[in-house]
Amino acid sequence: MRNFTEYDMYLFGQGTNYDLFRKLGAHICKDDQGRKGVCFDVWAPHAASVAVIGEFNGWNETSHYMTRLTPQDMGIFELFVPEAKEGQLYKFLIYTGDGRKLYKADPFATTAEMRPGTASRICDVNGYKWTDTDWMKKREENDVHYYEKPVAIYEVHPGSWMRHPGRNDDGFYTYRELADRLTDYVVDMGYTHVELMGIAEYPYDGSWGYQVTGYYAPTSRYGTPQDFMYLVNHLHKAGIGVILDWVPAHFPKDAHGLADFDGQPLFEYADPRKGEHPEWGTKIFDYGKTEVKNFLIGSAINWAETYHIDGLRVDAVASMLYLDYGKKPGQWIPNKFGGNENLEAIEFFKHINTLMRGRYKGFLMIAEESTAWPKITGDVEDNGLAFSYKWNMGWMHDFLDYMKLDPFFRKDNHNKLTFAMSYNEAEKYILVLSHDEVVHLKCSMLNKMPGLGPDKYKNLMVGYAFMMAHSGKKLLFMGQDFAQLREWSEERELDWYLLDEPYHQHVKDWMKELLHNYTKYPAFYEQDINWSGFEWINADDNYRSIYSFVRKSKNGKNNILCVFNFTPMAYPDYRVGTLSTKQHRLILDSETYWDEKRKVKKLYKPEAVACDGKKTSFAYPLAPYGVAEFVY
Repeated sequence: MRNFTEYDMYLFGQGTNYDLFRKLGAHICKDDQGRKGVCFDVWAPHAASVAVIGEFNGWNETSHYMTRLTPQDMGIFELFVPEAKEGQLYKFLIYTGDGRKLYKADPFATTAEMRPGTASRICDVNGYKWTDTDWMKKREENDVHYYEKPVAIYEVHPGSWMRHPGRNDDGFYTYRELADRLTDYVVDMGYTHVELMGIAEYPYDGSWGYQVTGYYAPTSRYGTPQDFMYLVNHLHKAGIGVILDWVPAHFPKDAHGLADFDGQPLFEYADPRKGEHPEWGTKIFDYGKTEVKNFLIGSAINWAETYHIDGLRVDAVASMLYLDYGKKPGQWIPNKFGGNENLEAIEFFKHINTLMRGRYKGFLMIAEESTAWPKITGDVEDNGLAFSYKWNMGWMHDFLDYMKLDPFFRKDNHNKLTFAMSYNEAEKYILVLSHDEVVHLKCSMLNKMPGLGPDKYKNLMVGYAFMMAHSGKKLLFMGQDFAQLREWSEERELDWYLLDEPYHQHVKDWMKELLHNYTKYPAFYEQDINWSGFEWINADDNYRSIYSFVRKSKNGKNNILCVFNFTPMAYPDYRVGTLSTKQHRLILDSETYWDEKRKVKKLYKPEAVACDGKKTSFAYPLAPYGVAEFVY
């Protein structure tokens, strides 16, 4: 029998073998004689020879040499092993041209040995009984109105979200245990999506999953591939989308991994000026090699098809786009036009984004990109990269710079919260407060806030409210929705015990109300990508550090007037201009979380009193750090 055909080789050479993960790797099957076993295939063109070793042969290095398939220059090695069985560990033994022996994990493995072990494990990922048909159908239908849907993402590191106390092992929740607890939490809070960090297999916990060795394997830390499917299926049945962090920018130099896989640079650029990140100590994929692009595209397809994933958040996009990213003069090579753009990475993005979004309707491709590179979410026909969304890192930096300030100094930095709307139409944005903002001595979100006691919590609450009402989809890292005190660490679970304290419970209840209002009122999300959905009432009240604007729905119904006070000053008769004479109904008032006796009207009728450049207005008792939202 021959598993990897000449036609497979042709497509692989063209970079369009989209079923590659069904051919390379280890697959349970029957040979021509009807014997059941495992067919092993690996790409190693520079190898002198390759053997497969594992539990099925006692790790014998000479008993199972693989056959180099024709045409031989493609470098595909194959062997059917009838003795091999599901669950057994294995590796490829690469004999290099200069006489070395390399013990490599399978780049296409579907699962791996629990770290610190580095072997791959035979696993059949076919046959799972999915019950998320309704979700998948709805996702496809929503593709027509892609940007008009609510997106509120809860970023989660599974190993530190919640742990079992008092166990001798790491205490990790399994994928199946996470399914119940995590789904209940995100549904109750009102999130629409979960973004999972560190799912593709990786050797070192401290990398958080951003130095990947298994691009096709859910990490074994939390269970089997079928367990991971259960988690995704469970979230889908509850109406929650699943996004994975995905790292096509670089990979580590671990001996069992992709680096110098067959004795020479294979997955990485051969020239270290293109093939290495000096700062990160990692290798850079060779985006000019069709087989490498096919490897990465196949990984994305595998997550979409095998695991029903709804989107990929692509890490470190800027490091892929710029040849000189993180490099000093002499450490990089200009492109053929003398510029610093990686033309091969640009082509790769155009290919994979159009493919994934075209092939899987409603699928999200999200760029973590921190520069002013144009048209990240633009159409390929207009020389864009065709991502669905881009993380708005500019908004994040301005927002955090502003929120850290003592309220006295905020009046001199008023534009930090207005600037993002000046470029809002440049891309399709997600506003993010991610894990990167609460590590490495940056402090937790709460401890970034100025003031003492309740003021810190009130600052955080008004900040979150501003974020949730502003144009753009949303992402918040776990723990920040209940004002985690400590910075996040992958070594421990979140400080859930804080919810026994009223202040932290207030913040959690507040975030829950914000999230449910966000998904309830289309004005908050229908028209995120243009000025049709947003209008300032007063963007220039810098002396009082008050911002007011209206979020608008497509049909003009249930628009939301939003007012935010970023100082501890109270304004018992604060007057705000209105765009309509309709009655305004109060739907959110932050001070009620602190003063249960506070009594304010629920209905406000605009009067013919000019304010904020508008002909009509009404007065409202705006509390210190007060937030008020009115629907009309």
